[in-house]
Amino acid sequence: MSGPLTGVKIVEFAGIGPGPFCGMLFADMGADLVRVDRKGTKGGAKTDVASRGKRSVAFDLKNPAAIEAVLKLLDGADALIEGFRPGVMERLGLGPDVVLKRNPKLVYGRMTGWGQTGTLAQAAGHDLNYISITGAVGSMGKQGEKPPIPLNLVGDFGGGALYLAMGVCAALVEAGKSGKGQVIDVAMSDGAASLMTMFYSMRASGVWSEKRYDNMLDGGAPFYDTYETSDGKYVGLGSIEPQFYALLREKAGLTDPEFDHQHDKSKWPSLKTKLAAVIKTKTRDEWDALMLGTDVCYAPILSLDEAPNHAHNKSRDTFLTIDGVVQPAPAPRFSRTVSKVAGGIPAGGEHNEAALKDWGFSADEVASLQKSGAL
Repeated sequence: MSGPLTGVKIVEFAGIGPGPFCGMLFADMGADLVRVDRKGTKGGAKTDVASRGKRSVAFDLKNPAAIEAVLKLLDGADALIEGFRPGVMERLGLGPDVVLKRNPKLVYGRMTGWGQTGTLAQAAGHDLNYISITGAVGSMGKQGEKPPIPLNLVGDFGGGALYLAMGVCAALVEAGKSGKGQVIDVAMSDGAASLMTMFYSMRASGVWSEKRYDNMLDGGAPFYDTYETSDGKYVGLGSIEPQFYALLREKAGLTDPEFDHQHDKSKWPSLKTKLAAVIKTKTRDEWDALMLGTDVCYAPILSLDEAPNHAHNKSRDTFLTIDGVVQPAPAPRFSRTVSKVAGGIPAGGEHNEAALKDWGFSADEVASLQKSGAL
């Protein structure tokens, strides 16, 4: 093991999407992460990237002996992460009141869409729902068109998984000082709202319009938008600062005096039309040759298949290939305690014996759990 979380023991209750992704971050950073799977879980698919570096133990959680074994597992843990609806862990007999009484230093991380409390706490939902009530989706897209459905990055992974990871790490630091654990209530809707902080600030300052596609950062500005090239591909421009905008004009040959009025919103539609026509005169590769690596703030818009092969990503080893599966490498990067992928993709229950023994179970206890059908 390596990474800044080496020596930290975390139990992840198996789920989907942002929960496993958060667990992957911990495993990449060196945590000894044991995933509690339901008995009968298959797992082990090499394309299940979010499971990399974890160990799996599979329990029949309807068996009282299994619940007691999970409680013992948690006795030796530093943190727990779960993503069930409010009340599920309590009904299993694994709620915070029970677990923290046995292990007062445990950090108990809970992630849901709507949170543990609130009028929608018990309702089903998905990323789109959580980011809809925060103003995020309502701020995206073009006027006169319905709001777009973005990838589930803002709610699930940004507002959920990353806030869970940050919360657990912060609580672990505090527990190291106080000797006391605590419960972390991570709502994806809360996290998505938090991610919108800058835009609420801009709105309060009067520099953000409620109209979509009418602002500097939502595609309304000609100097901050995407454009089609002559070969049907796309590029992204972010030439906001005056020196970057001046360089864009130089590289693209934008000599029309109307381009002098960069921040005159009344001229934005006309400037956008003119700039789009210019960008469409060259291929994406030709624009790369002119602008990539300069202070224009330019980049080609790549597909999932193209991105791992881009020169910058290759120079930083941003992607890696494991068992033939291309996947993002661990992030962020640490100068001394280097993160790495610590292992492959576990099958359900693959580490029943090894993980439990490492976490303090005797051989007789493991054998008893197996005999009773709990494990």
